[in-house]
Amino acid sequence: MPTSRTSETAAPTSAAAVTEALAMPPAPKGEPAGERGSWRRGGEPGSAAPPGVHPGRSTGRFGKVLRRPMGDPPAEGWGRIPAPLLCLVAMFLVQTGIALSKPLFGPLGVSGTTFLRLGFAAVILLAVTRPRLRDKRPRDLAAAALLGIASAGMTFLFAGAIDRLPMGTAATIEFLGPLAVALVFARRASHLLWALLAAAGVVLLTLLGEGDGGGSLDPVGLLYAFGAAACYSVYILFTDKVGATFQGFQGLAVSMTVGALVLAPFGFGEAWNGLTAPGASPLVLLASVAGVAVLLPVVPYALEMTALRRMPQRVFSVLVSLEPAVSALVGLVVLGQLLGAAQLAGIGCVVAASVGATLTGRH
Repeated sequence: MPTSRTSETAAPTSAAAVTEALAMPPAPKGEPAGERGSWRRGGEPGSAAPPGVHPGRSTGRFGKVLRRPMGDPPAEGWGRIPAPLLCLVAMFLVQTGIALSKPLFGPLGVSGTTFLRLGFAAVILLAVTRPRLRDKRPRDLAAAALLGIASAGMTFLFAGAIDRLPMGTAATIEFLGPLAVALVFARRASHLLWALLAAAGVVLLTLLGEGDGGGSLDPVGLLYAFGAAACYSVYILFTDKVGATFQGFQGLAVSMTVGALVLAPFGFGEAWNGLTAPGASPLVLLASVAGVAVLLPVVPYALEMTALRRMPQRVFSVLVSLEPAVSALVGLVVLGQLLGAAQLAGIGCVVAASVGATLTGRH
C-alpha cells in the first residue's frame, strides 16, 4: 500500500519512500499530532489523531495517514518478529485449519462449519479484547463491519471451493484478490510484470488443472474460489484500516462478530441439524470446531493484522502469493491431494512472481 511520511504528501513517488516511511520511529509521548502529520484525509495540519491512535507511523492509501494504535505489541516482544515471518506463519495456520475443517463439512455442512468457526472465534476475541466502541466514529465502526462481511465471505466461499477443488487449486485462484491489490498499488514496471506472471500461473492452473478425480475442475467450485478472491481483496484493504483505528485486536473482535452474524441465517440451521442428527456427537463436533477456530481465523487473522500494521499493502499482497504453494503442501500432507504437472507449473509461476516482486520491492 502506498505510504506517505507526512500529511502534506499526496502519494509516494517510489518504493524507497515506502521503506523510509515504515522505518520511521513512533513519535515521543506528548508530541503534538500536528507536528508529525494529521489523521484526516487530505492532511489538514494540526488535526488531532483519534483516541487510542499513536501520532507517529503513517501508512495509508494515497496520502491518508493511518497510525499505529496504542497497545500494539511492543518492540521487545512481537516487534522483533519480522513481518514477513508473521505472514508465513499465518498462511500455514490458515491452510492447516482449512484442511482440518474439511472432514467437518460432512456432518455440519460448509455453511454450518464456517458459521460455528466464526462464532467461536468471535466469542474468544470478545472475551480477550473486550472492545470499547463509545469513542469510535461511525466510519471506524463501518470499516470494522465491512471487514467482518469480507471475512465471512472469504471464509465461507473458500471453504466451499476446497469442498469441490484441490486445496492448491482453490488457493491459487483465491490469489487473484491479492493480485488485484498488487496491480492497483504497483509503481514500477517490474511490479506489473511479476503480477502478470502470477496471473499467467492462475490461467494455466484454471484451464489445464484437474479435479480430485482427475476430471475437469468443478465449475461451482471455481465460482466459489473467484468469489473468495474478491472478498480477499476487500479483506486486505479493510484489515489495514481497522488495525489502524482500533487498539490491539479489538477491531478484529468486532469484525469477527459481524462475520458470524452475517453467516448465521445461512449456517445456523445446517449446524443445528448436524449437531442434533441421530448418532451425532455434538460435544466432539463442537470441540473440533473450537480447535479449528483457533487455527482459523483467530491466530492467523491476528498475525496478518499485526503484519499489515508494519508493511505496505502491496508488499503484503505479493507475500501472500506464496499461499498456493503452502496450500498445496498442506493438502498433500494432511489430505493426500496430489497435483498434476499443469497445476504445479501454475503454482510455480505464482510463487516465482511472489519471490521476484518481494525482492524488487526492497529497492
